[in-house]
Amino acid sequence: MARARERRGERGLVRWAGQLVFPVLALGVMVVAIAWGSVSVPLGQTFETLWRALTGQTQPDRMVASIIVSTRLPRVLCAALIGAGLSIGGAAMQGLLKNPLADGSTLGVSGGAALGAVVAIAFGLTVPGLPFGSIMVMAMLFAFVSLVIIMGLAYRLDNSLSTNTIILLGVIFSMFVSSIVSLLITFANDKIHSITFWLMGSLSGANYTHVLALAVVLLIGGTAIGACANELNAFAVGEDNARHVGIDVRRVKVVVLVAVSALIGVCVSVGGTIAFVGLVTPHMVRLLVGPNHRRLLPASLFGGAAFLMLADLVARVALSPRELPIGVVTSFIGAIFFLAIFSRARRGA
Repeated sequence: MARARERRGERGLVRWAGQLVFPVLALGVMVVAIAWGSVSVPLGQTFETLWRALTGQTQPDRMVASIIVSTRLPRVLCAALIGAGLSIGGAAMQGLLKNPLADGSTLGVSGGAALGAVVAIAFGLTVPGLPFGSIMVMAMLFAFVSLVIIMGLAYRLDNSLSTNTIILLGVIFSMFVSSIVSLLITFANDKIHSITFWLMGSLSGANYTHVLALAVVLLIGGTAIGACANELNAFAVGEDNARHVGIDVRRVKVVVLVAVSALIGVCVSVGGTIAFVGLVTPHMVRLLVGPNHRRLLPASLFGGAAFLMLADLVARVALSPRELPIGVVTSFIGAIFFLAIFSRARRGA
């Protein structure tokens, strides 16, 4: 009995310590990603450049300042925010649907967001004063509509909303959306190159306006998801149990789904199609901090930021001076991890 309590105490200590690892890891990866690239800058000079930019001092080396402050910093911040948004959204979807394979890409929401963005690019839709505003609005709108369509079809086919049914419909919907995107590309003429490169995922055009938009949506959506942490814990043992303890199941579903749709929409509008971040990161984080969403959600946020910053760093330096699409890097890692999760789930069944 005493030994069992001691083991539980050790596991609890490891989980709380593990929760502190991810913010530190994200900060460390951010520093390395800012300093390292096709032109590497010593850490001391990197910190000095950032400090001078923050305090408004004159930069002794304008070329380094341009690389660090104008190009690399907004790109790294966008990678961190997109990774955080996709990861916390994936963790919330996995908790809501009680399925380890659930995330925006496997549920078809990312595909829907991509379709909305491609429509905006192909038809040249713009919002005055905000060049990428139409892409963001269309991506968020199509992400939410896609989720509504998938959940509606799943309810019509299976009143119990089986997670297997939802994921199967998500895969089918992704194929359908992909065919529409291909059709749009066929008639896009002069925009084919930009659409194709964007679909593979890229942060090469990231700027501080994107950083601000991502930060605002992540703050609102992340706060909404975080407020449902206890409810997501109750969902882990079934919706009926959640109802019996007084949780408004319908409200929680709507809040989480809308928040996740907004996060995926804005992330896709800025970075393109970046798959598997919301699938891989929550699993890695869960191994250290456990399934409690009060710890899992914030840890996933920082873990996702670190993961995507590292993936973007690999995309920048692996074949330097040529740059890989970041979606290729995350898909390569995610596909292997997806197979490992699926195999483990099958063995457990």
